[in-house]
Amino acid sequence: MQGAPVALPAGRVGRPHGLDGSFYVSGARSRLLSAGTVVALAGRERAIVRRAGTDQRPIVRLEGVEDRAAAQELRGLELTVRAPQAPVLGEGEWWAHELEGCEVFDGSRRVGIVTRLIELPSCEALEVGGGEGKEPLLVPMVKDAIRSVEVARRRIEVDLDFLGLEQPTNVKPPGAGRQRGG
Repeated sequence: MQGAPVALPAGRVGRPHGLDGSFYVSGARSRLLSAGTVVALAGRERAIVRRAGTDQRPIVRLEGVEDRAAAQELRGLELTVRAPQAPVLGEGEWWAHELEGCEVFDGSRRVGIVTRLIELPSCEALEVGGGEGKEPLLVPMVKDAIRSVEVARRRIEVDLDFLGLEQPTNVKPPGAGRQRGG
């Protein structure tokens, strides 16, 4: 796939913090918000010159944003980082854009296509669209639910049985196979 590099969402500019142009980042992906990282917002790139706060509530200051009023003007804008500038992930980790569009299978059975990655309180989950009229399926990104991820093949193997969704193939109707005493 050629074209412009993928932009990874890093969060949104939140309320100002202090007087020096620093601000909280809401919806933050902390890994992308290190000092020195170049982020884009409103079509312009700026380096992060200060990083404080916690991973849950990061505070950053950008190059060229020197006071509280300037930080307030940016409030609500999305911060993005070009994928080539993002930190290298460890084994078994992927950026959302790498998983979106992958086909999901349980063995030879096609389940659907990943439409997005959702951050839940306990883990991340794949939202898998199954087609017209079908409700999206949420697959937690846990070892028991995900058998394999092959980004290069655009294929993800899941275990529907673990998710409680496997349909038994030899279900007997109620009462079948019972012997009644005589």
